[in-house]
Amino acid sequence: MVGQRMLKFVTVGKETPEKRRAAERAQDFGEIYREYAREKAAEQAGRCSQCGVPYCQTHCPLHNNIPDWLMLTAQGRLQEAYELSQSTNTFPEICGRICPQDRLCEGNCVIEMSGHGTVTIGAIEKYLTDTAFEEGWVRAIRPAEELDQSVGIIGAGPGGLAAAERLRRAGVQVTVYDRYDRAGGLMTYGIPGFKLEKPVVMQRIEQLQDGGVDFVLNCNVGEDISFAAIRGQHDAVIIATGVYKSRELGGPGADLPGIVRAIDYLTASNRHGFGDEVPEFDTGELNADGKRVVVIGGGDTAMDCVRTAVRQGATSVKCLYRRDRENMPGSQREVANAEEEGVEFVWLSTPDGFEGADAVRGVRVQKMRLGTPDLTGRRAPEPIEGDIVTEPADLVIKALGFEPEDLPTLWGEKQLPVTRWGTVRTDFATHSTAMPGVYAVGDIVRGASLVVWAIRDGREAADAILAELADAPAVAAE
Repeated sequence: MVGQRMLKFVTVGKETPEKRRAAERAQDFGEIYREYAREKAAEQAGRCSQCGVPYCQTHCPLHNNIPDWLMLTAQGRLQEAYELSQSTNTFPEICGRICPQDRLCEGNCVIEMSGHGTVTIGAIEKYLTDTAFEEGWVRAIRPAEELDQSVGIIGAGPGGLAAAERLRRAGVQVTVYDRYDRAGGLMTYGIPGFKLEKPVVMQRIEQLQDGGVDFVLNCNVGEDISFAAIRGQHDAVIIATGVYKSRELGGPGADLPGIVRAIDYLTASNRHGFGDEVPEFDTGELNADGKRVVVIGGGDTAMDCVRTAVRQGATSVKCLYRRDRENMPGSQREVANAEEEGVEFVWLSTPDGFEGADAVRGVRVQKMRLGTPDLTGRRAPEPIEGDIVTEPADLVIKALGFEPEDLPTLWGEKQLPVTRWGTVRTDFATHSTAMPGVYAVGDIVRGASLVVWAIRDGREAADAILAELADAPAVAAE
């Protein structure tokens, strides 16, 4: 029976969900990929070879049981497929949309390596969970027993929310503190809607709220409440703040108006999409409409910025990156989508300064070439002497990555252990810090990374806390 449903990769070709035409999708912030139909999802899932050593599962940070839920999908057992997917992944509908599958599960698919084209794992994962929400298969969080212990989580991004979900299912009382007015972190305010529509995030947050997770929003730790106060209110604390400090640019003119940070630009766009009042957007400070836009950087944040600028009505959008296409860190799929939408990539280029009087009017671009490999194995860029050109620009967006904030100083907690990079130092297995009862997960530990790694960290930290709470001696009643 399995053989009849599966192993169809020889006779059935890879087929991704239909992608909206570039001219159409560039006019709005809706997701660009359409949904599979039930029959198409089953057909594509049936291409899985059910290999003995599933590299897709091995290369998934969550080690999702991909072959089994593909087989269930091919057999039409969609609710079981969803439940298996959900058992290892707190947010499969989000990972299905924004994980770089081309570098993880799909990129390591056995049939992809054999030349038959990978199984479209991400699209099927997205289809399963979207169907589960539509059919009411996503169960509310209702713990079998409510416990007296409580955990405070600082940060409502994917790591913090994954931990919150796992702890609540075990009956722990959970409070999540976040600086923003909506939960979700970068999933809400950083990632544009054309990659992750906001109702997809909000429905999970509503599930957590309905399940008893308490959210304290608009709350800056160190200002509105001290870290010590949070520790005093809970049996354990998880730090899941992410990294929000933008790497800066130097050079002449780097402080000119019109040169903005990617996080500010994307947050303004997403807030505008929610219908919020955003003065910086309305004045044009954080709005690309009618402007010549230059984005500096080669990661996924840069791709989000260039594609957002297209949708806002920029007259031209260029992306400067100091290496070539093959050596850029961002998803190649995102680069292709951006090019289809009219973005021009200026490879082997780095800013040397900025021109303008009262506002930026151009970027001085130093042309580069690739030299010998650096410590990471990538060929290091080096300048070509005398080869400098000027790119006209009315808006320059800095998308050079993020660094951790100085939490020990911001929170007045000099004992909080950090590495020389400013990330929180933790035990690899339990995510605990040297401070009793304090854990840390996600980007604040790893540096800027993927949502799926944050989810894994949050789940592992929750499990370590549950084990610790179970071993804690009971407090005698007075």
